[in-house]
This record gives sequence, C-alpha cells and structure tokens, in this order.
Amino acid sequence: MSKQKVSFACQSCGSYYPKWQGQCTQCGEWNVIEEVRIVNSNRPSYAQSASTTSARPLQLREISTTQEQRIDLGDPELNRVLGGGLVPGAFVLLGGEPGIGKSTLILQTVLRSPLKTLYVSGEESASQLKMRAERLGSGAAECLVYCETNLERILDEAKSLRPDLLVIDSIQTIQTELSESSAGSVSQIRESANILLKYSKTESVPVILIGHINKEGSIAGPKILEHTVDVVLQFDGDKHYMYRILRANKNRFGSTSELGIYEMQQQGLRGVENPSEHLISRERASLSGIAIAVAMEGMRPFLIETQSLVSSAIYATPQRSATGYDTRRMNMLLAVLEKRAGFKLVQKDVFLNIAGGIRINDPASDLAVISAVLSSSLDIALPEGVCLTGEVGLSGEVRPVGRIEQRIVEAERLGFRAIILPQANLQGFSPSKSLAIRCVGVRTVEEAFRLLFKPRE
Repeated sequence: MSKQKVSFACQSCGSYYPKWQGQCTQCGEWNVIEEVRIVNSNRPSYAQSASTTSARPLQLREISTTQEQRIDLGDPELNRVLGGGLVPGAFVLLGGEPGIGKSTLILQTVLRSPLKTLYVSGEESASQLKMRAERLGSGAAECLVYCETNLERILDEAKSLRPDLLVIDSIQTIQTELSESSAGSVSQIRESANILLKYSKTESVPVILIGHINKEGSIAGPKILEHTVDVVLQFDGDKHYMYRILRANKNRFGSTSELGIYEMQQQGLRGVENPSEHLISRERASLSGIAIAVAMEGMRPFLIETQSLVSSAIYATPQRSATGYDTRRMNMLLAVLEKRAGFKLVQKDVFLNIAGGIRINDPASDLAVISAVLSSSLDIALPEGVCLTGEVGLSGEVRPVGRIEQRIVEAERLGFRAIILPQANLQGFSPSKSLAIRCVGVRTVEEAFRLLFKPRE
C-alpha cells in the first residue's frame, strides 16, 4: 500500500513547511503556500529503476575531452542560440508569454529537421496540431504526435519508439504517479523534471520542454526547474509586433550572449539574418527626432531607429513615456541634457520609441537617444548617413563601449558614411584603410551636439 504524507509547499520557490503559514520565509511571497500530498510507493519509479553505472573519483588529467557533437536543427537562429546546434542528451527549457510563438517555433523546427521526433502535447489535440502543421508547411520529417499527460505512459512510448528528439508541450500539464498533487504544482513539476532528466541522460536523447511563465515574466514553477535543465531559452517580444527575440538565459554547452531574431508571418516564424535592414528606414531620414543607434544584443551588432517626440506640456506635470527603452534611464538622460548641455525640458512632454517593437538594454544607445530628443526639441533633423554609439555618464561624458570594431563594420555594411563614437574607443584602434565609413570621436555630449547641429551651408 502507498503511504501518503501531507506537507505544505511554496508554489513560488518550492520550499516545504510542516504546517501552513501566510508568508514563505525563503522567497518572501505571501499566500503562495498550499497543501500537497506526497506518495511513498514501494514500486520503483523510472528514475529509480533506470540503469546507472558506478562512478569513481577521477583526476582532471585522467579525464579525456572530446568535442561535443552537435545536431543541426535546420534553423540557423536556433542553432546560434544553442551554441551551434543541439547536443545529444541535452535538457532544454523554452519559456515565453502566451501566444508569443513557443509551440510554433518548436513544431516548425521538428517538421523541417531530419530527426525522428516524439511530440507530446498536453494542451492541444492531434487535429489542432495537424492544422498548425499544414499552415506551417509540413516537411518530410518523421514527427510522431502523442496527446498524453501521464509521464509514465509517455516514457513507455518513448522507450519503445526510441525517438531522436522528445518534445514536451508543456511541462505544466504533465503528471507523474509519484505525486498526487494537481498538474502544474511544485511537486509535480519537480518530480517530472527529475524523471525526464534521468531519461535524457541515460538514453542520450535530447528533451525540449515548453514552459509557461507567471505574471512577473519568470518561468512558472519552482526555481529548481531552471537549475535542473541544461539550457534555458526565453522567447520575448510583443504580440502586436512582428519581431520576436530568442535569448539563452542559461547554456551549459555554449555562450549566453547569442540571440536569435524571428519575424512572425502567416506561414510561421522566419529567421531574420540581417535585422538592421528591417529595423531602420531610410525614407524618414530627413525628419527631426530620429537617430540611428548602433546597439549590441549579445554578440550581434545591429542598427536600430530611435524615435523621439518633444512637445509642449498640456498638463501641469509633463509626461515621460518610453516604448522599448528603460523609462528611468531616459529620465536620467533628460537630466544630463538639462544640466550639462543647458537645454530646458521641464515644461516639455517627451516620448521615446524604439522602432520595430524591439526592446534594447545596451547602454551604447544613450548617445542616439539623447540626440533624438534634442533633434525633436530643436526641430532639426540629424545629418543623413550618420549613426551614433556611446554611453552617456552623469557628468555629460561619452564613455567607451565594447566591440567597437563589430559596430563600425555593421554600420559600413549598411552604407552609413559616418559614425560618432567615444573618443576613448579610438585610442589604440586604427581604422582599416579599406573602411569607407568615417569614424568621429567625441568626449562629451556638447561636442557631439556641435557636430550634429552645426549650421549647414
């Protein structure tokens, strides 16, 4: 007979308590502790019965290193974020907002890859997946669809079919017999993740989990879920815009600096190889309030259009609004613009927008943001064919930025004639004679403004 044990677990961090209490002392959240029932069964679970080999401590010199084999998924953007492809036995978790395109991304990837895939869906029926596959344009891949939520039945099918890839959509809908709590609870997610991890490592089969997120934007479930997996991918973007960004928050097989950019279309997600060409518009170059920033997202440089609108305040308190940019940082730059450059914006409404629905966090976009604001305030357009990069400090200095060579090469590739950058980046850097772009170094924002807004003949 199975013995049941009643305990209380935090639905936010997974901490256990002997009795109910209002606040979790580990994560500080209120009203997140719920009763859970733990079943201690004499029947060995899959994780317990899986074959394991005894290990012994080894010296570092005794361990042989080999290059990790990578599986090409047929998606250059996804391969880049994973570090060059999918590693056999990898345990991957993909999270994102509802409707952002998580299931679409994974389904179109397995349909176009040559891998034998077992696609387990706990949220959609087989007919729904068939309709989506027809819309995405199903390829010749061998994709087996299994609509099931019981983890033991899923693993039995996986052991008999021996797929090259296992997809679980989603981990919050999976239940295991080792826990009697409802699907999506802390104990269910923890037990299911541990069993799937054991299967992935012992069978050397990569497993991709699709996970929900909570209202704070983090992956729902205990934090131990993110510690258990090898790779944590985050799919970001605004559902009302066409662009999506895939980031790696954790990657045991590669760098977390890479990112992939996708464009949502009727036929699914399309990888964007040259995002700069899509994020800037040359048709509005003669309008005021527009500056082109050379930003870095991970290891990829791209040029992005920074738009600003400054108008007289209608209400007593001026409005400050930013889309795709940190509002607090914009307020700091406005204070620098008033204190160090002498431009009064106290009675002005300031609106800032990053074109394309992309959100940037690179401090090197400060110089472009402050130039766009001043351009709109003076109603003077910036010189055509000029882009900017540089971090602005509180004293008005333009601080150096990283990977300046990649930024310059990207700006030249798109046909820009000049780039304004920090003077400190030019020290020890000699631009190649083959570069057709002119590099202009500045030390302060006043010096940059004199170059941008000088009287033209």
